[in-house]
This record gives sequence, structure tokens and C-alpha cells, in this order.
Amino acid sequence: MAKLDPQEPVFSRLSYWLVIALSLCWLIPLFWVLGLSFKPNEELSYGLGTVFRAPYTLDNYSDLIRSSQLGRWILNSVVVSIIQTVLVLIICSIAGYGFARLEFPGRRALFVFVLIGLAIPRQAIIIPLHAMFVDLDLHNTYTGLILPHLGTPFGVFLMASYFRALPRELEEAAALDNASRWKIFLTIALPLSVPAQITLAIFTFLDAWNDYLWPLISATRPEMYTLTIGLAATQTNFDQSEGIGYLMAQAVFAGLPMLILYLIFQKYVLRAVAGAGGR
Repeated sequence: MAKLDPQEPVFSRLSYWLVIALSLCWLIPLFWVLGLSFKPNEELSYGLGTVFRAPYTLDNYSDLIRSSQLGRWILNSVVVSIIQTVLVLIICSIAGYGFARLEFPGRRALFVFVLIGLAIPRQAIIIPLHAMFVDLDLHNTYTGLILPHLGTPFGVFLMASYFRALPRELEEAAALDNASRWKIFLTIALPLSVPAQITLAIFTFLDAWNDYLWPLISATRPEMYTLTIGLAATQTNFDQSEGIGYLMAQAVFAGLPMLILYLIFQKYVLRAVAGAGGR
């Protein structure tokens, strides 16, 4: 932990301790869930206060791993999340660069139309989307799980904003060397936008991994469930029938990959956010 400078203003020191206090408040529920996941369900039936004392067990995790088609559900989530993330990066990078650097009729109006998509909730288009995918027979397929989320107005806006902030002199120098627009995009603009791409990739992967509503509608066969739907399907109407510890193990199991992913790439997220704020 960083040491406080005695000469530092009182307001800065109070802010420092306030941030620590808020961080602890945010972490307490996480540690509570983690502790409950290691407790025997029989003991938790007497009260949740037993989380602070032994015994602890791994039975909840072993039961979860042995249950139903967990491996298949993890595979489905990984396939959907990775493919969706890659396609979103490709589409949003190309679209963002086009809005930032190319001049074409109706560019401003089209960009405003894209931004309007930020104000439309996904729930508002569920019914027509479901009807369309029924007609195309795309339910219970990877295509059906991935395709609806490829249009990402936030991703286009993020990449367009980042490309606009890049110095034009680099691209102009490449153009003087007879580099095509496509080559400029691939060799100059794209490598310089890595922080924004990683930020978009994390948000997209997180959204795809945690998505519940659309997989619940599109995946009706157990072998096509994603992890979120599969874990929900293993739960019954009453928490007590499966055990609170078992449910908490499910929560940890579903959230742990996202926590690891953020810890690995957090510096890129902070760099992109700081860069956008500075501009």
C-alpha cells in the first residue's frame, strides 16, 4: 500500500481513505459469496452466520462439476463469446475508421443513426428478432446466439472516437508513399488503436459471457445452453432444495473467468479510458 505524505492536503488524504472504504464495501459481498460456496449445505441450513467458522468443503464445486452437461455449456459460452468478440472488433474497427477518416455522402446522418441505437434497449426488439430467427431456422445454433449482438453502436462510437484522436500526419506520410487506404488502416491506424480494441474486446466478451435473455430465448435444447442458462436450469424453485452453498458455487464458477480476464487486461482498459478523457 502506498504511504501517505504528511504534507499532502487533508482533502487528498480523506479521499484516499474514502476510496479504500468504498473498495472494502464492494469486496465484502464477493468474499461473502466465496465463503458460502465452501460451506456444507447442512450447516448453512442453521444460519448464514456460520460462514465465518469451520468446517469448509469442496463438495459444492465437485457436485457442480459432476452435474449435467457443464463441460458442454462452458464450451458453448467460450465459442459464442470468442467468435462474437472477434467479429465485433472487425466490424466496429472498420466502421469506426470509415466514420473517422472517410468522406462520403450522408456520413453524418448515418453516424447519428448508428448512435440512436444506443438509446434502444435490446428488450424492445426481442419479439421481432425472435420471429425473424424462427423464419430463418437459426435457433439452437451458434449463428443464432452470435448474430444478434454483432451490431454494437457503442463499439462503433468508441472506435470512431479513438481513430479521430490519432494524428493525421502519420497517415498522410504513408499516403505520400503511395500506400492505399486499406494498407494505412491495417499498418498504421489499427496497431495504434490497440488500447481501444482491448477495451471493446473486454466489454464485448463480458456482455456475451453474461448474456441471459437472448440465449434463454434462442437456446431451447440443453446441448446448446450457454453457461448462464445451464446453471440457471440446474436450480429448482427453492434455494433450500439444492443448498445455498451450491448456488454460491455456481455464482463463483460463472463469474471467475470474467474476474481473471479483467485482472489480466485492466491496464489496457485504464489506458483507453484515460486517453479518451484526456482528449
